[in-house]
Amino acid sequence: MENVTVIVLAAGGGTRMKSKTMKVLHPVAGRSMIGHVLRAVQAVEPERVVAVVGHQREQVGPHITELLPGALLAVQETQDGTGHAVRVAVEAAAAGPVRGTVLVSAGDTPLLRGESLREFVEEHAASGRAVSVLTGRVANPFGYGRIVRDADGGVAAIVEEKDATDEQRRIDEINSGILAFDADFLLGALPRLTNDNANGEYYLTDTVKIARQDGLSVGAHMVDDVSQTEGANDRAQLAELHRQLNARTVTAWMKAGVTVMDPATTWIDDDVVLERDVTILPNTQLLGATVVREDAVVGPDTTLKDCEVGEGARVVRTHAELAVVGDGATVGPFSYLRPGTQVGATGKVGAFVETKNAVLGEGAKVPHLSYVGDATIGEGTNIGAGTIFANYDGVNKHHTVVGKHARTGSNNTFVAPVTIGDGAATGGGTVVRQDVPPGALVVPGATQRVIEDWVLERREGTAQADAARSARSESTD
Repeated sequence: MENVTVIVLAAGGGTRMKSKTMKVLHPVAGRSMIGHVLRAVQAVEPERVVAVVGHQREQVGPHITELLPGALLAVQETQDGTGHAVRVAVEAAAAGPVRGTVLVSAGDTPLLRGESLREFVEEHAASGRAVSVLTGRVANPFGYGRIVRDADGGVAAIVEEKDATDEQRRIDEINSGILAFDADFLLGALPRLTNDNANGEYYLTDTVKIARQDGLSVGAHMVDDVSQTEGANDRAQLAELHRQLNARTVTAWMKAGVTVMDPATTWIDDDVVLERDVTILPNTQLLGATVVREDAVVGPDTTLKDCEVGEGARVVRTHAELAVVGDGATVGPFSYLRPGTQVGATGKVGAFVETKNAVLGEGAKVPHLSYVGDATIGEGTNIGAGTIFANYDGVNKHHTVVGKHARTGSNNTFVAPVTIGDGAATGGGTVVRQDVPPGALVVPGATQRVIEDWVLERREGTAQADAARSARSESTD
């Protein structure tokens, strides 16, 4: 296809969403509604894309140009209808000639498929029509513009709900809001639109009547799956679109060789990548840019966002974000992997373990009831149950290094910054404050030592020091 200009309408306020977020920016399956549309329209290989913005354009405009840097933005200062919006878009594109085919689409149709648009535009271009309308049949057409056909089956008009007669309201073929135009016809028709209708708006659909008056061809391309043209005006409709898109996504992955035990409780975002023979167990969410490699098992009751799970790994009842789980590693149950976590191949993060900025080498294990923050753990090392990596001194974070094949006892505390050498060991209940040489054993030390006024001397200006000073003042009153 050549010389295609795409106009995406995204100026409406979306007041029924009752949200401070613009309607087209609401996410569906990890991508904004308009993000789905912008991706779909790329299937027609457009010469240019013009997005019409209006309400909250300071939000919408930068989002569009971030997703599609070459997009032009046209500002519709007042929302006077779709015809007015397209006229604004054409004026914004005037620096380059608008020629060939103009495709107009709404910005709130996240189920829209690129292949459907391509078929539509190809048919339009081949037919030589002035106007083509993407249509579908629905059980309840209330609120949609109706497709009125003539005796020969051609499109005679598109009549909006408020302007329709009782007979026209019984028509179940509806206008999707997606139209294709011969550019020369559109440029001539836009100045001829009027706002003589119930809403006092300039309807783009009135171009059908103009084309018919001029003796030009108008046709329709009906899609089998009309749901892909549905928009969302409120949160309930948004949830339904999310459900439909998720069902489509889950089905596609199952057909690609992924086992999904319970599709109804499995949510998979649009940018997730799954390899064959992955198994997804019930109540699992795979979000963002998560990647799961071959033969891995994820779930049940697991949420992964922007994570990578290696081949043959197992992640059970876990919440993780921006984390990497190596090949053959196991995580969970009831683990929390925070950003910066890397679990090496065949490694283990076990029950009730939280990690952050923690790198575990190959075969390293943190099996039980531990917090590992800002740490590097060498290959083959085992961290005892109930261990705390004390990385925060109240002001700054510090790093702990545990070497290869070390064995640390239960209920240890590693007070960072500290290094435990390769092959070293620690006894149960040890508080490690100083570096441990390779191969050494460190055990609990002397009785408790109290250093008076340490906080007042070393943490002046902090809430901790203020609390201590206040408590001392109360005790002396």
